[in-house]
Amino acid sequence: MKFWEDIVVGERAEIGRHTFTTEAIKAFARAFDPQPFHIDEAAAARSHFGALCASGWHTASVWMRLMIDHENREDAARLARGEAVATLGPSPGFRELKWQRPVYVGDTITYATEVIDKRASNSRPQWGLMSIRNSGVNQKGETVISFISAAFVERRK
Repeated sequence: MKFWEDIVVGERAEIGRHTFTTEAIKAFARAFDPQPFHIDEAAAARSHFGALCASGWHTASVWMRLMIDHENREDAARLARGEAVATLGPSPGFRELKWQRPVYVGDTITYATEVIDKRASNSRPQWGLMSIRNSGVNQKGETVISFISAAFVERRK
């Protein structure tokens, strides 16, 4: 992770892509969101979605995995250049979560982040807080998920 001082508002990164398969959609749904339109093709066809689709929580979970993988790659590159790596602190939460379109079998979602705000923490001077707009866009260019997350980031000592 970059140190808080090095984070630039407006900075954007593509963090990865994921293609949703029938098997993965059903497995996630059986474990965490067992609604009929996520686990049964016939029930999904009769639903307002018209076909089997991924749980919104599945799309959010994939974002989390890709975000961690992205940060790990970035940290490895920093360490390889001999740079210090900052600690990513806890997240106080997220807001404005929107599942804007269904994610169907075979859809490939490209996830991206954009820093939209940052401020020093008054109560924890060794930390800064950043806010990030996160999004997932399908292969047609349609946004399927968006939300704003916040996280504490270590400041330089």
